[in-house]
Amino acid sequence: MVNRKWLNGKWFCVLALIIMASCSKQDENIITRSDIQLESDVMTPEALWAMGRIGSYAVSPDGKQVAYQVSYYSVEENRSNTVIYTAPLLSPEGDVISSPRGGQEGTFLGLGSSPVWLSDDKLAFAKEGEVWTMKVKGEGLKMKGYARKQLTKTDGKVEGFLFSPDQKKVILIKYIPYHDIIKENPSDLPKATGRLVTDLMYRHWDHYVESIPHPFLLNLETGEEKDILEGLPYECPMEPFGGIEQLAWSPDSKQIAYTCRKKTGLQMSISTDSDIFLYDIESGEEMNLCKTGDYVAPEVNPTHTLADQTVNKKGNGMFTEQEIAEDGGFYIEQKVGYDQNPKFSPDGRYIAWTSMERDGYEADRMRLCVYFLGQGTSQYVTESFDSNVDDFVWGDDSETIYFLGVWHATENLYRTDLEGNVKQLSDFQADFGSLQLVPGKSKLLVEQHNYMHPADLYLADVLGDSIVELTQVTHENDHILNQIAAGSSEARWIKTTTGEDMHYWIVKPPHFDPNKKYPTLLFCEGGPQSPVSQFWSYRWNFMIMAAQGYVVIAPNRHGLPGFGLAWQEEISGDWTGQCMQDYLAAIDDACENLPYVDRDRLGAVGASFGGFSVYYLAGHHDKRFKCFIAHDGAFNLEAMYTETEENWFSNWEYDDAPWVKDMTARAKKTYDNSPHRFVDKWDTPILCIHGEKDYRINATQGMSAFNAARMRGIEAQLLIFPDENHWVLKPQNGILWQRTYFAWLDRWLKQD
Repeated sequence: MVNRKWLNGKWFCVLALIIMASCSKQDENIITRSDIQLESDVMTPEALWAMGRIGSYAVSPDGKQVAYQVSYYSVEENRSNTVIYTAPLLSPEGDVISSPRGGQEGTFLGLGSSPVWLSDDKLAFAKEGEVWTMKVKGEGLKMKGYARKQLTKTDGKVEGFLFSPDQKKVILIKYIPYHDIIKENPSDLPKATGRLVTDLMYRHWDHYVESIPHPFLLNLETGEEKDILEGLPYECPMEPFGGIEQLAWSPDSKQIAYTCRKKTGLQMSISTDSDIFLYDIESGEEMNLCKTGDYVAPEVNPTHTLADQTVNKKGNGMFTEQEIAEDGGFYIEQKVGYDQNPKFSPDGRYIAWTSMERDGYEADRMRLCVYFLGQGTSQYVTESFDSNVDDFVWGDDSETIYFLGVWHATENLYRTDLEGNVKQLSDFQADFGSLQLVPGKSKLLVEQHNYMHPADLYLADVLGDSIVELTQVTHENDHILNQIAAGSSEARWIKTTTGEDMHYWIVKPPHFDPNKKYPTLLFCEGGPQSPVSQFWSYRWNFMIMAAQGYVVIAPNRHGLPGFGLAWQEEISGDWTGQCMQDYLAAIDDACENLPYVDRDRLGAVGASFGGFSVYYLAGHHDKRFKCFIAHDGAFNLEAMYTETEENWFSNWEYDDAPWVKDMTARAKKTYDNSPHRFVDKWDTPILCIHGEKDYRINATQGMSAFNAARMRGIEAQLLIFPDENHWVLKPQNGILWQRTYFAWLDRWLKQD
């Protein structure tokens, strides 16, 4: 139940613990690339956590270098740090350079994150909550870092930064105290731990909201600093995942475009309506680019889906049907969905951003909107692409936009112009995670990964209508991957019970023998509208599952993007309908048509909505499965409605609050089919996993499922993490998760 299609791997930067900054004797405990030697060619949890995780990266202005960050983890010390490397992209003559295997061409610059080039020989980066700069010098392509200088002194409060193009100013993201909803305790009770809560959105994702992020504008020439949202109770960037990508500078350094949802409390908890604001540096005035100045949001019912309320109807409550008809259709439609991540075109004439159409629907199709600054108008330029825009970058000509999107279970590269003519540029059985333009070179720098390979950076030539070549720039984890026998993945299409075509991935173990029978896992995706593309995960990792001798069946069931908006939206209000039939159709097809699948040794696993799916299938699987694993899944939907913090999600997916007497038929079906109502039919061992800091799906859901199973006399285990949220982020907890996961599967699917 966490659909964050815009993440694209950027959240890895947040996970890194930034510590010391140099490599002198005081930094002897720095964590860098592991020299782990495996005892066999089998992927292990320890090998997975020894891998470096590439995060933020930046191309130098001359296009010849990339600076990039890598996070390394120590299981023994249960911590991590992030370091910065540089690597060559082009030779002095402009030829493409491929880094040798092992990544030895990358030059280590020291601890830090979020590298940004200020010139061809100067980097800015973050360290210990401050902004630093570094001269990068060297002969040819061997660059070294020198003369580090601390630019800000905020007592470690900087969460993100963005320099103006003229480098005279910098935006700093810092948290400010916020006590509008959780009241500040009396000063004479300094040890009091209670929190007096007065409205909703008092906690978000994994923390109580007692501070919020604001953008501060620092004048580097005068030292003056200004809070752009001074006195306002709004977040910028928006929590819990927003970062500096939600703000942008105009090329002339005179304006800032920023993302903000200007709502608090109950109204914030039921609405996804964020806007793009254009802020003028000199005057301090701003303009909302998503709505007209006279827009007033209509009143809404907070316990009913916004799908059929006035805010999402034609005219957005500003005009009656008669007024719209009389106006001949020339009224201005307000943008009431998620609008975020603005980027100015190089010539400063346009601003593009990602945009959802409807309020209250966090999984709406993410489109690309372009605002024409000279005309004060906007238009959508990816309408012919019936899927989501996940990342984008302007071309040098300010007329072309390159973007990433998922289609048929892979994340590939596309191009559009300002008229909305979309062209697919790549077709790899892999996922691109992010992209940047190499200035003036007709090239892009992209991050790519797949089921058998973690993220690395690649240089893509974009000539004409296709990528003609991908050149691998980094080989961050080859020293580990070269020791491991990889499995393989392939696509299969089948018919659903509705007669539609459905795609699923088959992941096979290394040293695969088609004459053997393998225990097989049905993977249930979360979201509920997140794609089963060629993702690389450090927990739900198909490579390590296959390495333990399992075949994985991963369906792109109804509700997942990449197969058209109609397919994607069918799941809303129907969590236990066609999508569950799709799961069973996929595993039944595998048992019938894949001779290496052992129908007597089947397991079903999943997290979030996938965990919900497991809990539901546990009461409806007709003895197909021998065991289940549910991570952070919803078990009791009536309870979850009032437990979760982002109430728009439950409203959109369930239609109504459970106490509404005249609820819709969809809402009644949703509550009547909640997994907790079918525990009497449970008959199969189940492992329940949950994090107690998961405020999206509260830990009481996992505890309730485990308690119910044991009270029914069913073999069950509960793995509870008091210090983890919806994810498992700490190294030793991650190892414990993997060991518990595979021990449970091996117990029920491998032992005779």
